[in-house]
Amino acid sequence: MESDKISPLIEQAQESVYSALAQPETYSQFGIIVGIYAVAFVLANRIRRFAPFLDRKPEDIEGQPLRIFVNKLGNLIFPLLAIMMLRISVEISQSLLDQGWLVQTALTIAILLLFNSIINDFISNSMIAGIFRYLGIPLLFLHLVGILEGLIEILESMSVSIGNIEISAYGVARVAIFGSMLFWIGRVSNRTGREIISRQANLDVRTREVASKLLEITVFFVIFLLLLQVMGINLTALAVFGGAIGVGLGFGLQAIASNFISGIIILLDRSLAIGDYVEFEDDKAGVVREMNMRSTTLETYDGRDIMVPNEKFIVETFINWTHKDKRQRYRVDFSVAYSTDVGKLVDIIKEVVASHPQVISGDDVPIEERPDCEIDSFGDSGINMFVEFWMLGIDDGKNRVGGDLLLMILEAIQEHGFEIPFPQREVRVLNNAFSVSSRRVDDPGKSGQ
Repeated sequence: MESDKISPLIEQAQESVYSALAQPETYSQFGIIVGIYAVAFVLANRIRRFAPFLDRKPEDIEGQPLRIFVNKLGNLIFPLLAIMMLRISVEISQSLLDQGWLVQTALTIAILLLFNSIINDFISNSMIAGIFRYLGIPLLFLHLVGILEGLIEILESMSVSIGNIEISAYGVARVAIFGSMLFWIGRVSNRTGREIISRQANLDVRTREVASKLLEITVFFVIFLLLLQVMGINLTALAVFGGAIGVGLGFGLQAIASNFISGIIILLDRSLAIGDYVEFEDDKAGVVREMNMRSTTLETYDGRDIMVPNEKFIVETFINWTHKDKRQRYRVDFSVAYSTDVGKLVDIIKEVVASHPQVISGDDVPIEERPDCEIDSFGDSGINMFVEFWMLGIDDGKNRVGGDLLLMILEAIQEHGFEIPFPQREVRVLNNAFSVSSRRVDDPGKSGQ
């Protein structure tokens, strides 16, 4: 029974195909399509010849996101030109040939192929690409063939009213689809913009950080407004309540606003940058690893992350050890016996400390920045000495130079026969009748006599 119903449909389709092939207008449309693609191919090559930045080899622009993006846009010149001319030819075919179904079909296929090419070239995330490919392309096809409007009407009729709010299947689908698209566009725009800004060698690090933050805020604000439009929320109605809500949020989110503004101030006045080592009065210290809109992350040398509100950098005093100069001066203390040849020892210690790879030394270094060994004081048991040296960074964590130098100094002292003193006491017996040899050391009962 089913085959009896399908057979007439197949025969009818065959008759339609034979009838279309028998008409000269069909071949005229085919010739128009071939001519359009030939002209589009020639024009695309001419444009690439006059704009060579659109036709660079991928290996020549590896690692340059902006040029890669422009090069991918160059690949779209040919299909875009063909689509523009096919759209014009549809109207011409309708006027001159009284039919344009073949040109319209070619236009529909060209648009679908262009959309698929954009997905392949510009979307690297496999999940997002799958959503666009398996959901976006069918919706685009339904729109091109004129079926989408009827489908929208059916989905709009499937609605549920909750008070004054009406939720339809079309509204939910629209928010889900376009919300995902906006989220992806925002993330890609933000990431691409950050990569482009980070590669601007003519801008210093802090200026690039400010530009990245402003870009992130702008993208977030634009995406938020577009999402409200997609959800059907009237922005004019929101403006009526904007003043009252702003006052309420001003009091409720005062701390967040203060930290946000403080973060912008920090970036603009260049008092802090990624990689700086900072220390607060409450002994909190660490390397700046991340700066965001609300707080700054400090990484300590024991692997902990300290989240410091941006406002703290404005209202409190802190030490930035590496703000303008990464070089720091440190000192290591040690002691030697009074019998030591101090002049010889000083030369040995200077040479040993200068041999450390992280200590700044050499003939090209100013004499005041070279390792220097001096006497600090005269102690009860020996001579207290110290050695001063300059190094890049902080003497802690990975740059544990002080501990290395203590070991190197100890080995040098032992190697050259110098002695490290230990506490010594001299006992004098004022009672001439007292004799140490007359006491029995092994008799604890008489030790107190």
